[in-house]
Amino acid sequence: MKLDSLHVKSILSVLLVLISVVTLQAQLTWETLDIPMSDGENLAADVYLPSEDGDYPVILIQTPYNKNSFHLALPLGIVWDLENSPYAFVVLDWRCFFGSASACVELIDRGQDGFDAVEWIATQDWCNGKVATWGPSALGNIQYQTAQKQPPSLVCCIPEVASPWTHFEQYYPGGVALSSYIETLAGLFGDNSLILENPNYNALWQFVEQETMYPEDIEVPILLVAGWFDHNLREDFVMLDTLRNASLLGEAHKMLVGPWVHGGVGPAHVGTEEQGELFFPYAAGTNIEIERQFLDYHLFDEQNGWDDREVITYFQMGSDEWRTTDVWPPEVTEDATYYMHAGLQWVPNEPEDDNYAISYSYDPTDPSPTIGGPTLSDLLEQGPYDQVPEVESRPDMYAISTTPQLDSLEINGNVRVVLHIGSNMPDTDIMLRLTDVDEEGHSYLLNYTAQRMRFRNGFTLAQEELMSPGTVYEVEMDFPPLAHTVLPGHQLRVDVSSSNYPQYNRNANTGEEMYPDANPDSLVNPISAENTIRFSPFYDTRMILPIKTMDTHVQNAVKLQLSVFPIPASDKLTVLSPMPLVHWEIISIQGKVLAFAEEEWPRQFEIDLSRLPSGQYLLKAIAHDKSVWITPFVKQ
Repeated sequence: MKLDSLHVKSILSVLLVLISVVTLQAQLTWETLDIPMSDGENLAADVYLPSEDGDYPVILIQTPYNKNSFHLALPLGIVWDLENSPYAFVVLDWRCFFGSASACVELIDRGQDGFDAVEWIATQDWCNGKVATWGPSALGNIQYQTAQKQPPSLVCCIPEVASPWTHFEQYYPGGVALSSYIETLAGLFGDNSLILENPNYNALWQFVEQETMYPEDIEVPILLVAGWFDHNLREDFVMLDTLRNASLLGEAHKMLVGPWVHGGVGPAHVGTEEQGELFFPYAAGTNIEIERQFLDYHLFDEQNGWDDREVITYFQMGSDEWRTTDVWPPEVTEDATYYMHAGLQWVPNEPEDDNYAISYSYDPTDPSPTIGGPTLSDLLEQGPYDQVPEVESRPDMYAISTTPQLDSLEINGNVRVVLHIGSNMPDTDIMLRLTDVDEEGHSYLLNYTAQRMRFRNGFTLAQEELMSPGTVYEVEMDFPPLAHTVLPGHQLRVDVSSSNYPQYNRNANTGEEMYPDANPDSLVNPISAENTIRFSPFYDTRMILPIKTMDTHVQNAVKLQLSVFPIPASDKLTVLSPMPLVHWEIISIQGKVLAFAEEEWPRQFEIDLSRLPSGQYLLKAIAHDKSVWITPFVKQ
């Protein structure tokens, strides 16, 4: 959803929040304590306790980014209202970082540190013996390491935009070094030379992948929170599959995927309305609602409908609605193939004749720039940005589009592109950007993917093979998972170029050593390449879209979007909807309307049932977009 006029409003909102923080942070109090570790060292932690004496379940947050940053606000919607928080919080500095710098040792077992912290917290008189963990990115990875150690008092975990699984294509997607990502991690956590000294898949990578994937050791429920614009998206889906298939509590693990970036750069993060140049008001704050439902179910045994929720709750971009599914992609998704035709169009029928070719030049010293996407560097913007001004306006690329849609085109899964490529150089890169083009011609980035041609057969040294000038190669490339509806009047577009810099390393096109001196941004003796895309009945360059049927869309949308709890209800019924409602009514089983309200209602609100006798009822609710839900409930 594009709202250009809200950019200034967003900046003012951020400023107002900062002013509010300065004004209200005095309401947030904490005590700094030393938590003893099993090796005799102490880690520094801030403890936030509700004002009322008692014991509480505790949310443990372990951070390398300074525990003091939480002095400004607490997560999970608590912000400054600690007095009314149902949880206590403990925010711990990692060993070797900030307040815990003095506890630094040569060999660090962060999982063991997490175990020690959980069990120490559980023995304190302000804790009821139940501990959960929360946090994004690195704060999420350490939750997996802690859970692997199986502390008895750990109840559940919420890792946001995080996966512990370290693998080759995480750093070399398509065989291309993810330069800005590698450099950013080096700046945060230290040396990256080992990564750059191993640009082929080998025994070292195999060992690392095995050591960082341990679903069989996870014995507490995990709620994975992911973002369609996050660089960990593929890994999050892999983690969900392995946890559900290999962990002891397989069926307890669930996933929430929203239209969110990784965060840490700029105002956007998990749960904010603004993401890049787009706005998603129906997704704003939903992560907090779902996370609180998950925590309340596991920490308080609250019967709030969590156990009945399907495995994956996801936001369908474009149509802007929340849906659910038990498998990804949804079982009814079918592949639809679009073929490249003259005029740079994707058409759902094969070319009948002729042999077309389009060529473009790629100059490594003048690369196509990275504009948004699943980035991490503080030098780059995150999320969906218009590619027209700085990418599609350049001569070193082609934009291949569908015709404007007459009906909605719903995509759920991995979009794939099969190209037939040739080059006059022994090596080059193919960079694809997937965008949604609106009626005004803005081309908003959905995601991108990469392929270094020397690795077209695989990533081991034995599979590495340079190109022969004049030879045409078939290459299949896939984008990360996606849930997006191309609306009527919009187009789906694939931008083809050979660079996406500085997110990816620039290919010098020579076929020589790629990263001399372990430099992720090396460029030695670069040569311009002339790259050619062929399409014809013989060279069937094509795009494969995982399309979801309309019947299932309607079924899942109705099934998903409205929930009520507790069941049975007493005097209050809580209604949870990702869309604001404009009307609700309570209907008897005989069909009589007993109560109604016609006004603006937030996504979560309570209905007073005190005047209703015990019995069975129906709740009918209507949203802004005229969606209608009818949900049964019981009053005891």
